[in-house]
Formats: sequence, C-alpha cells, structure tokens
Amino acid sequence: MTQQTSLIDRFGRQVDYIRISVTDRCDLRCIYCMSENVRFVPRSQLLTLEEIVRIGAAFVALGVRKIRITGGEPLTRNNILQVFHQLGRLDGLQELTLTSNGTQLPRYAHALRRAGVKRINISIDSLRPDRFHAITRNGEIEKTLAGIDAAIAAGFERIKLNAVVLKNRNHDEVLDLVGFAIDRGLDISFIEEMPLGIIDEHDRAEAYYSSDLILADLRKRYEMYPTTESTGGPSRYYRIAGQETRVGFISPHSHNFCDQCNRVRLTAEGRLLLCLG
Repeated sequence: MTQQTSLIDRFGRQVDYIRISVTDRCDLRCIYCMSENVRFVPRSQLLTLEEIVRIGAAFVALGVRKIRITGGEPLTRNNILQVFHQLGRLDGLQELTLTSNGTQLPRYAHALRRAGVKRINISIDSLRPDRFHAITRNGEIEKTLAGIDAAIAAGFERIKLNAVVLKNRNHDEVLDLVGFAIDRGLDISFIEEMPLGIIDEHDRAEAYYSSDLILADLRKRYEMYPTTESTGGPSRYYRIAGQETRVGFISPHSHNFCDQCNRVRLTAEGRLLLCLG
C-alpha cells in the first residue's frame, strides 16, 4: 500500500491547498488593492506558464488537493488557458478553482469549465455603477455583471461572490449584495479590510468596517445561522433560513483564523509564502 504523502508545517498544520498568483497585473485598480499608478513586476521576472504547471504538479505530488489560480486578474495573462488545461489533468488534484474580477469571463467561462475548473470566486464590491467605478477607479459594472452571467451559464459547481466592505463607500449595500446572490443562487463572502496603511487617497483605518457589524446589518432582514463546516481557512459561513445561499465572512482583523490555516501562497514571481496576507 502506497503511503499518502502530506505537507506538515512547523505548527503541525497539514497543507493541502495552494494559491498560485499567475500575474500581478489587473484591468481594474481597486482602491484597497493597489495604487492608481502601480508599477508592475517586469514580465521577465514572472514565472513562466511552464514553471507554474511544474510547481503545481510538484505540490500535488506532495499531497496538495486544491489549487486556486489568482492574480492580479489571472485572465489577463496571455495563454493562461494552457495552465488550466494542464493542471486540470493532474492525478490527485481534487479541485481547480479561480478568483477573478469577472471582466474576462464572457470570453473564458466555458473554456475554463471544460478545462476542469470546478469553482470560481468573482469580486463585486457594489451594485451601483457610480460606486463600482469609484472603487475600481476604471471599472464598468456591466462587464462584471456579464461575467457573472457567463459563469452561471457555464455551469460551474459553485460560484461565490466576494465583496470587500468599506465604511462610507459600500457598507450600506450588504443587504442588496446578499439579495443579488440569493436571486442567482450564488454564495457570497464579505471581506473585512485590514485597518492598516494608506494606498494613495484610501486610508484603510477610516474604511474599516468589521464583520460583526456586517452580520448585525444582515440580521436586520435575514435569519442567519452559523454552519459547522470547516474550510481550513479564513471563511466563517452562515446559512440564511429558507435559502441555499451561504454567506461567508473573511475577518483577518476581528476573527483570527491562523490556527486552522491549511494553505500556502505562491507569488507571480515565484516566492512561496506561508501566509495569505
């Protein structure tokens, strides 16, 4: 009988999940994520597509069962589909997933599903065109909405929306965002921004809005019950009475999740990090 290989860190946590960033570039400029005039890593310093696949395969051989492709916006990288096709064929990999801002999904959604992507997370921080444009600096909400529709049509096993909640920018939309997710049969996670640092005009401390406040806002309309599922990562999930939609909370500041973490992160230039932060 072949012994199962596994990765154990020095804190005794089993690592079975890797997040691989394939680019630091993005077609949006979200105020909480990057400077408007950000200087990207030179392309010559990025991992090649072949290196990404080789590293992914090595981690699967060591017991990793889930790979998430992230960015930047992963779908802005040239020829990125070949990475999904090759990773999707790896023996032992149980889940190949993607995090995206949705703008490129009308073009790629069906091909990604055929390549073996099972789940997809799509970022949407506001349903109001003016606010969406202000938060992303250059985004058109119609493109992200079209991406969500394309993902639904492609038939992914699970689609989750991600929203970073910012005080006085979109915190009053959490009920609307949950309603949007319920109407489409999607999950949604609200992400608490770390209240540290300033990016251009965006003061993170001033924008901080805790997950506890978000939950209190949602309970004004919905009956919500915590689930018992363990994700091995940052999300705490709640069920809404009478609905299939799950509501998650990612709370790096107010609810530390480090003791249960099961993942590592690979940057676009090949640095391996034991923390998602």
